[in-house]
Amino acid sequence: MALADREWRLVREKSHPGPTNMALDAVAAETTAGGGPRTLRVYRWEPSTLSLGYGQASETVDWEYCESEGIDVTRRPTGGGGIYHDAVGDVSYSIVVPADEVPGDLMECYSLLLEPVLDAFDRMGVPASLAEKSRPALYRPACYLREVHPAHDVLVGGRKISGNAQYRTRDAVIQHGSITFARETARHLAVFDDPGVGADEFDARVTSVRGESGIEREEAVGAVEGALAEWADADAGGWTDVELERAGELVGERFADDEWIRRR
Repeated sequence: MALADREWRLVREKSHPGPTNMALDAVAAETTAGGGPRTLRVYRWEPSTLSLGYGQASETVDWEYCESEGIDVTRRPTGGGGIYHDAVGDVSYSIVVPADEVPGDLMECYSLLLEPVLDAFDRMGVPASLAEKSRPALYRPACYLREVHPAHDVLVGGRKISGNAQYRTRDAVIQHGSITFARETARHLAVFDDPGVGADEFDARVTSVRGESGIEREEAVGAVEGALAEWADADAGGWTDVELERAGELVGERFADDEWIRRR
């Protein structure tokens, strides 16, 4: 299925607080559903953020640790476990496209939208691929320690390096993903309340771009941006004032609202 003949914009990496990053995904979906451009974006979480899966229990979070370390907490519209997005150690992306332009079958849709992600790993010199089979969970509240799923988990030598997820509105599909550039094991475990998993177990399950290829973060970001742009033949773009205003509304109504974040 060719998508490069549509209008795409690439929003190059910018730093935002966690709630703003999730609000911008939602705004991009509203834009494309309303006839605007499809969006590719690469982004950074600053300050570092724990993003909870949509149905994740708030009791699994060490709220005191997050507050003392200045770590934001927000809730994603996608399911799965929580992800600690380090301001340096994480590189994230989103692909937002009209729903009628991608396969309705979930596995086929993942296969299509993960093409540029796997290309980015090639550009980084990381021999990554989708998981070939499932693996059992070590700690389900943490995305990187959950069951490994062949549809959307990217591994290197059996260790996870990227988690990806999708959600659909009536008219749009949003896929976003986290790429571990640098593994921050202690902080990743500490944001959870009593995970029961030690550093050695985490490191045996998770790897990183820097650990696999030794490249610098700027090069990794460039590889992700380049792969996305080439895949969709996208032009560099940005957010309109209207979109930024709408994102601010969603931050206040939802993604930074303490009651909404802790509701599960």
